[in-house]
Amino acid sequence: MARTQAGERSGGRRRDGDRGQREDSELLEKLVSINRVAKVVKGGRRFGFAAVVVVGDRKGRSGYGTGKAREVPEAIRKATEQAKRNMVRIPLREGRTLHHDAHGRYGAGKVVLRSAKPGTGIIAGGPMRAIFETLGLQDVVAKSIGSSNPHNMIKATFDALNSMSSPRSIATKRGKKVGDIVGRRDVEAAAAAKE
Repeated sequence: MARTQAGERSGGRRRDGDRGQREDSELLEKLVSINRVAKVVKGGRRFGFAAVVVVGDRKGRSGYGTGKAREVPEAIRKATEQAKRNMVRIPLREGRTLHHDAHGRYGAGKVVLRSAKPGTGIIAGGPMRAIFETLGLQDVVAKSIGSSNPHNMIKATFDALNSMSSPRSIATKRGKKVGDIVGRRDVEAAAAAKE
């Protein structure tokens, strides 16, 4: 009896593992940077590799991770695992752009993210482009000011994205209807177009 239960348990684990692999196949992984690093030891230098990876499901969830190892594939694997653990959900407007403009900062890295009209595409460089592609954004304009270090750029971009709020969340906080919040945005856009 005990053997049968143990066998069922291990069989259950295997099935869960298969499902995890299917979910992983839906995730888009982007290698942002790989860097050779050296550790100075008694006999000289010991070289290793540091990887930065961005992971996302193209439906509003994305995360980043870093990993270090003696070999490149192992560093990428560690970074990917960390990125999957650190995934966050970002509200998207119509599933293609941001709800509003945002500023992000981390260390010496600063970024400005702006929502864009349909057909604009992703106008962003390097690490920011990888984040937007994994997130599923199709129209966005972004500018990096200051540090071009990929670590700082990624953290600053996620800082800006985490400050993003949807009209639904604002409406619930204020106790209003979504139409009141979005309606005001359309009126402001029309007024700006007249000027």
